[in-house]
Amino acid sequence: MPIGILQELGREPTPEEVAEALGIDPSKAREIVKVSQEPTSLATPVGDEDDSQLGDFIEAPGLKPDEQATRELLKDHLDEVLNTLSPREKRVLQLRFGLEDGKQRTLEEVGKEFGVTRERIRQIEAKAVRKLKHPTRAKKLRDYLE
Repeated sequence: MPIGILQELGREPTPEEVAEALGIDPSKAREIVKVSQEPTSLATPVGDEDDSQLGDFIEAPGLKPDEQATRELLKDHLDEVLNTLSPREKRVLQLRFGLEDGKQRTLEEVGKEFGVTRERIRQIEAKAVRKLKHPTRAKKLRDYLE
């Protein structure tokens, strides 16, 4: 239903008003309104052969199974590599890159948590990243780079 009608009238438009605005037959507008208000089962057959259902055409939310498996493997490998760092370096990277909660922190925020300056956090981060780039650690994550 066009939003302009709703705003213009300040109320829900009648099927006749919708039909006029869309340039369609009022009976067609009433049918559309009726269908849109009735719940429809996802098991409703679609097509002439009844071999498809409405639910077959709705994509599941989230990642596909193969993408989810890849993400889990990456997380496991990343944890494995991060565990080779000192606890402090690991925690700095987790906070800076949001590896635990998805929220990236600034140098200043991480510095406050550790009670050091942002410059010191930058140094710790740089050292940790250098360690991660070492071939023995990097090869575990290289396959995930695209």
